[in-house]
Amino acid sequence: MKLPELKIGELVAKLPIIQGGMGIGISRSKLAGNVAKEGGVGIISTAQIGFDEPDFEANPLDANLRSLAKHIKKAKEISKGNGIVGINIMSVTNYYKEHVQQAIESGIDLIISGAGLPKELPKLVEGTQVKIAPIISSARGAKLMIQLWAKHNHIPDMIVVEGPEAGGHLGFSREQLKQEHNNIYEIVSEVVETVETFEIAFRKKIPVIAAGGIFTGKDIVKALASGASGVQMATRFVATKECDADERYKEAYIKASKEEIEIVQSPVGMPGRAIKNSFLKHVEKRKEQGIIGIEGKCLGCIKTCHPEKTPYCITRALINAVKGDIDNALVFVGSNVDRIHQVITVKELMHELVAEAEKTE
Repeated sequence: MKLPELKIGELVAKLPIIQGGMGIGISRSKLAGNVAKEGGVGIISTAQIGFDEPDFEANPLDANLRSLAKHIKKAKEISKGNGIVGINIMSVTNYYKEHVQQAIESGIDLIISGAGLPKELPKLVEGTQVKIAPIISSARGAKLMIQLWAKHNHIPDMIVVEGPEAGGHLGFSREQLKQEHNNIYEIVSEVVETVETFEIAFRKKIPVIAAGGIFTGKDIVKALASGASGVQMATRFVATKECDADERYKEAYIKASKEEIEIVQSPVGMPGRAIKNSFLKHVEKRKEQGIIGIEGKCLGCIKTCHPEKTPYCITRALINAVKGDIDNALVFVGSNVDRIHQVITVKELMHELVAEAEKTE
């Protein structure tokens, strides 16, 4: 099958492949820019993006906003006008409004937002050409978001459907994650059916994107057959030379086995899929000993975090990850991480996915 273009309003990506946003620092300008350069949609994660700025500890907001502007500019320069460059921002992030406004001022094309209900996003992009897309996990969630945003006279420009096999924070309970029938293709079909009703009512095309567990070109074709307009992939892009993470982080992906993947409860309040390592064992031991509260200064990253009650600081755990200190880090992964065996370039990965798709009927 020849892969179609992905159209998000007047924005057009040559390939229907979105690289998922990964924080902290896993997907910044180098990765996002190169994905866009190859005709896809490159996504920068805003989560504590300024972690390596010299004043991050003292002034995290200033450092993050400055870094966000810098990386959007760099990604645009790398892409050379190809593809689409967007950001992923969690709705539970403190200073959500400030990050969105900075992204808009810096010329971002697309804003994808999840980890809660991004209620205020339509108002923040009002009067701009920036496209917005919520991340949902069910047809019910899609209906809720469309109705919610419609009250602000804005219909989603795209909807990302994240299934249970994704990495990072998941919109499913632990019980739901154990259920085998939570198939991304089935969920996408249900969402597409729900969305079609609103497309007719509002006379607007709302592309639906399948995310979570998409690994090959064959998977992309299957997602398109289920009604999706494109796919979002994250885990595959970690094992690329252009990924912004330390090489030791990529090596952890290559070495990971199926047995080492664990569902964890994140301080964000949502379950996540991560590699079971000495860090998680340490966290579990602290819980057993009744030790609560984060160690060190709180960086105020998440609205739902209570420093005196949370078992660990997710910001510091993810900064350790991107810097390659794997034994002291939270390493989020998708369910197919064990299928990754080497680091290749973004160009090679995109060509591989296209070739696999073209061999699939």
